[in-house]
Amino acid sequence: MKQEKLRNIAIIAHVDHGKTTLVDAMLKQSGVYRENQETVDRVMDSNDQERERGITILAKNTAVTYGDTKINIVDTPGHADFAGEVERVLKMVNGVILLVDAAEGPMPQTRFVLSRALELGHRVIVVVNKIDRPDQRVYEVVDEVLELLIDLNATDDQLDSPMLFCSARDGICGYTPDEITEDLTPLFETILNYIPAPEVELDAPFQMLVSSIDYNEFVGRIAVGRIERGTLKQNQEIVVCNYHDPDKVSKKTKATAIYTFDGLNRVPATEVTAGNIIAMSGTGDITIGDTICAPEAVEPLEFVKIGAPTMEMTFSVNDSPFAGREGKFVTSRQIRDRLFKETLKDVSLRVTEVEGATDALNVAGRGEMHLSILIETMRREGYEFQVSPPRVLYREIDGQKCEPMEQLVVDVPNECSGAVIEKMGSRKGDFMDMTPIGDSRVKLTFLVPSRGLFGYRNEFLTDTKGEGIMASVFDSYAPYRGELVRRNVGALIASETGESITYGLFNAQNRGVLFIGAGVPVYEGMVIGQTPKREDITINACKRKQLTNTRASGSDDALHLIPPKQMSLEQCLEFLDDDELLEVTPKTLRIRKRILNLEQRMKSIHRSK
Repeated sequence: MKQEKLRNIAIIAHVDHGKTTLVDAMLKQSGVYRENQETVDRVMDSNDQERERGITILAKNTAVTYGDTKINIVDTPGHADFAGEVERVLKMVNGVILLVDAAEGPMPQTRFVLSRALELGHRVIVVVNKIDRPDQRVYEVVDEVLELLIDLNATDDQLDSPMLFCSARDGICGYTPDEITEDLTPLFETILNYIPAPEVELDAPFQMLVSSIDYNEFVGRIAVGRIERGTLKQNQEIVVCNYHDPDKVSKKTKATAIYTFDGLNRVPATEVTAGNIIAMSGTGDITIGDTICAPEAVEPLEFVKIGAPTMEMTFSVNDSPFAGREGKFVTSRQIRDRLFKETLKDVSLRVTEVEGATDALNVAGRGEMHLSILIETMRREGYEFQVSPPRVLYREIDGQKCEPMEQLVVDVPNECSGAVIEKMGSRKGDFMDMTPIGDSRVKLTFLVPSRGLFGYRNEFLTDTKGEGIMASVFDSYAPYRGELVRRNVGALIASETGESITYGLFNAQNRGVLFIGAGVPVYEGMVIGQTPKREDITINACKRKQLTNTRASGSDDALHLIPPKQMSLEQCLEFLDDDELLEVTPKTLRIRKRILNLEQRMKSIHRSK
């Protein structure tokens, strides 16, 4: 039978196209808030880093009621590095809202996530957002979306998807760009009329696929998923099993607490029927991809295959001269436990042992941002450790060494296109396509090795005077493209341990850009700046002015330092060279050379020359 009073949808889009803002408007207009209740923008981005970065990292569930129909909504990440979040939550829904920016049009991540939704046979509602932008090009974007659906081999029903036009920020929507209503009624009506109600077997034994895991200090792990069939009652006996791991022993347990979603809250329930998205506690060490069944019918469900990681870093115990000064959790056991705990809720993360090392672990993920979010999260929790430069994971296909390739799409002013094409050529990228956008901008598409994008984002912003938009997504594995220079600048290296002095830094700033100012603790081998040429220079940042009893004109003039370059975590990871490590503590980020002894360092530089 069909659950006519229920709809399950996911909102998918490229990063910063307005998913979370649209969910905000749907929550407000469905009566979730009291009339005088104080609200915040992007309420679904509850994580600190999500609010700071302006992106969605974790998929989240909410529900609104329109008329007498409950609509379960999943707000998904838009960045390709968190595609593992999107792939698994698509199994919970019956249809998707594809949100596209009226100026930027479909971007690489849009293509990637939409292809997954089409493969599952989901119906699609296309919503063109930000129609109030002065540079909007609504009709061209509609054509681009149709071309994208054709490219992805959409069925006739999917090609005939309804199109709506809205401004999520203002909470308005319409069936055409010229006829916009004062609210989101057209969107709600289209969801009810076009997205199918879940078809379920209420009389069959209970079965549910776990698509997400939450954690609570009081009740432990909380499984989130959609009930495929049957009914679940509180304290009912259940069995946990896994389709991809038939050797896994099926465990009997009880559903001690059941919750449904209502607005921003989880509401306790005593009985829930098939088709509903629920959260359930009492299942112990359950993981994503497990199936929860009634004991009389143990039938595990197949779980969507999550794309393999393409990039890896080594996390290890901090062994610098300043180790243990700022962190709360510093031992290898604490770092190991935290990383393996993360794999329980992040299915696209992989942690493995480093052969022959007891204090280091290899952590593989989808991209630099995926791993940098993990590093920043651990930092804020009080962990202190060090990480290696990111490196791509190679594969051997038909006896040939292959590397991950990414589809890169850039939207730049016409006069900047030459610089971008030149840089991509030097990074082994292939130029694929060029599409004019209006009179002054152009969209360029490249196929480039993943390692060719390391450290490119800052260069890109400089080359495009801050006006460029850059997005990439994993495409495929292709034959190895040959050696690439990781970075084109050198490092200024501290030669002594102590506190940096203005006098010592004054002459150093003529040799490059400093990362630190005066009064900063430094140690031998620490990178304190960069040089324009690809060679390392040692600097005594702790050098003091010698006091004498002779004076000369101008000898006591005040020394002025240029403000240092403040490096973010992502910039530090991009800057790292193969012989460097990033020391991460709750208070500080320090780049250092692997060889701390200066004599050894200079010998290695001499040998390389």
